Amino acid sequence: MLKVLSVFGTRPEAIKMAPVVQELQKFPEKIQSKVVVTAQHREMLDQVLELFHIQPDYDLNLMRHGQTLYDITSRVLLGLRDILSQEKPDLVLVHGDTTTTFVAALAAFYQQIKVGHVEAGLRTGNKLSPFPEEMNRKMTGSLADYHFAPTETARQNLLRENVPEKMIVVTGNTVIDALLATVRQPYQFTGFGMHEVDWTKKIILLTCHRRENWGDPMREIFTAVRRVKAARPDTEVIFPVHKNPGVRDLAHQILGKTPGIHLVEPMDYQPFAHLMAKSYLVLTDSGGMQEEAPSLGKPVLVLRNTTERPEAMEAGTVKLVGTNQDIIYQETMKLFEDERSYRAMANAVNPYGDGTAALRIVQSILDADDL
Repeated sequence: MLKVLSVFGTRPEAIKMAPVVQELQKFPEKIQSKVVVTAQHREMLDQVLELFHIQPDYDLNLMRHGQTLYDITSRVLLGLRDILSQEKPDLVLVHGDTTTTFVAALAAFYQQIKVGHVEAGLRTGNKLSPFPEEMNRKMTGSLADYHFAPTETARQNLLRENVPEKMIVVTGNTVIDALLATVRQPYQFTGFGMHEVDWTKKIILLTCHRRENWGDPMREIFTAVRRVKAARPDTEVIFPVHKNPGVRDLAHQILGKTPGIHLVEPMDYQPFAHLMAKSYLVLTDSGGMQEEAPSLGKPVLVLRNTTERPEAMEAGTVKLVGTNQDIIYQETMKLFEDERSYRAMANAVNPYGDGTAALRIVQSILDADDL
């Protein structure tokens, strides 16, 4: 009987780990599955746990107003110490690139427990972009024993860092598992401040929250969106605004009084997934949405200067447009005015898998000869 402890703390981690947790639970005769949440995000995390019917065995409840990376790092490390000592798992599973991810891997290493890294091998090559995620995933990769890479590109990144080939499995991305399962369920929009949205128009979905975009880059992004809306009255913009006060203040300052631009509260995953499905195109600085939206046939313009997901660019499902307002405006307008460009992105094959990544991960764990 293998004991596997899955650790996550933010909404994106929970979404991507939920299919893995559910798959682990399908083998009760072989795997004892335990879940620890750090609640690096609290409210947004709880929404996902409820949606996927996951009941954590441990909840560190670390979220504090105004918390810093120092706070999160120290609380996760100390919070996991006793849990790992008590449970003595054979494997700790972490996901992606959050502070919870890196620190959970470090805590496991301190007790000489093996670490499995889901969504391993993503790299931009710039340790400050995205910050702190690029270094979180690199340091997690150095601590991990099993690397579940979503794509061949991620696998090659790991090989270049001298990770043994036998310890890498290309699985696809578990976010596709979660997304496809969610949008298959019927959903009717109510609330979220979207009662005034004209759904007969083309919906632009905007998300913007990355630290490296705070300040002037975000001002450029929001100004470009306002220009697009002015030039295209046949559109509606929906922007679930991050709770960070700096993001919210700037969003309301630049976009708040523009008719047809809807600044709404962050959404549960289920309505957000269905909103993606209803959208015409997506403007985002998020990493996960570069994988999700193309699965639904939605072109994605990435509001960043670097991306750790070059496969999507190569496949043509996303385009990196940076944070210059003129470029964002031009590239967005092109997708409205050039049908061929729009169809090329919308119909490109998503490189992130077929919705069976979790099954591959769990099968790899069961097949491991050193657990």
